[in-house]
Amino acid sequence: CAATSTASEIARPSEPGESGLAASAARPASVRSEGEGWIVAPKVSIIISKGSLEGIYPGLIMANGARAEGIEANLFFTFFGLDAIHRQRHEHIKLATVGNPGLHLPTMAGGLPGASTVMTHYMNHKMEQLDIPSIPEFVEMIADTGAGLYACKASVDLFGLEKDDFIDQVQDIITVGEFYESAAGGQIIFT
Repeated sequence: CAATSTASEIARPSEPGESGLAASAARPASVRSEGEGWIVAPKVSIIISKGSLEGIYPGLIMANGARAEGIEANLFFTFFGLDAIHRQRHEHIKLATVGNPGLHLPTMAGGLPGASTVMTHYMNHKMEQLDIPSIPEFVEMIADTGAGLYACKASVDLFGLEKDDFIDQVQDIITVGEFYESAAGGQIIFT
């Protein structure tokens, strides 16, 4: 008899004593079984490390979805992800066109002058048609729901930035240790 599995079985946290594929996935302490259903973690901490449209939007969408479901959400911006909360840069985020396999363009075409600008304009237009807010608007909306927005101290120091360089919604500049402390008991998602 060949073993089979579905995506839901793979993603389902294992119960103590279970064996096989389901048991190999560690179950966070905050996920528990209630009858046939599963209770999701009461909070999520999302790390945004990329400074491009396709690097920032997934984290914002995840945080917005969490807040819509009543789940506590914190966003931790590190490295180039800091651009999403940088006062002078957050309105000028571009789509990465060089080496982006999702665009299905040869790398050379993505590197042509203006390619990033054209593709960014196209994506922004498509998102506007779908009523997806711009990054600055989305960040503000998420912050207004009570989500925490934090900048990574190591990255802030690396790039010579200060608290005044960030938008008002950024609550603090914190260390990785402080991030882990605030994330304790919840899920961590790296986008």
